[in-house]
Amino acid sequence: MASLQFWLKTMDEKEWLRLPVNPEQISVKSSHGYDDVQVTELGEYTVIGEAVLKEYSLSSFFPRDYHPGYCEYEDFPEPWEMVDKIEQWKEAKKPVRLTITGTPIETPVTIRSFQYSERAGSPGDVYFDLELKEYKEVIFRQVETSGSGKMMVITGEHRPDAKVPPAFYIVVRGDTLWKIAQRTLGNGDRWKEIYAANEKTIGKNPNRIVPGQKLVIPS
Repeated sequence: MASLQFWLKTMDEKEWLRLPVNPEQISVKSSHGYDDVQVTELGEYTVIGEAVLKEYSLSSFFPRDYHPGYCEYEDFPEPWEMVDKIEQWKEAKKPVRLTITGTPIETPVTIRSFQYSERAGSPGDVYFDLELKEYKEVIFRQVETSGSGKMMVITGEHRPDAKVPPAFYIVVRGDTLWKIAQRTLGNGDRWKEIYAANEKTIGKNPNRIVPGQKLVIPS
C-alpha cells in the first residue's frame, strides 16, 4: 500500500509544503451543533443545528536530517524554513488547502493554531502541533439588471468578477461600504465612490447602511 502524503498548499498552488514525517494520526472533529433543551412538562428534546465546519488536528516534527526509517522523502527544507512558511501562511490570514493522498481529505482550511519547539535529545528537530479548520467562502447576494430591465438575484460562493461590477447591490447583514467595494469593485478603498453614488439612500453617516438597501455600484 502506498504511503500517505500530507500536503499544505496555497490556494493558487504557487507555494506548497509536504510534511517530511507523517503524523501518527490526524483527528477530525465534525458536528451538527446539537443543543439539548429542557422544556417544562415536556422533558428534554434535541434541536439539530446547522452543520459546523470540520476541525483537523495533527502532530509531527520537522527533522534536521533525513532518516529512511521515518522520513517520507529526501531533500526537504530546513526545519525552521518549514516553520517560517507555515507562520507566513498563518499571518497572511488566507486559507490554504490540506490534501492527504489516499483519503477524501482535500479541502481549504485556515490555520488556527501552530505550536512548535525543539526537544532535548533531538537537536535540530522541530516538533509541532497544528490545528486547522475547514474554510468556506462567505455567501452573499447581489442584484443585477438584465438587458430587459428585469432584476436578477445572484447567489454564489464566489466573489463577482471585479472587472465587470454589477449595476446594483442589495445590502445584507454584516456589510460595510468597504466590504461591498471589495466584493463588487475589487478594491475596498473605493467605498467612497459607492457612498457618493448613494448618499441620498444612505444618509449623512456612511457607516449606517441597512440590510435590504439597494445601492448603485459605480462602474
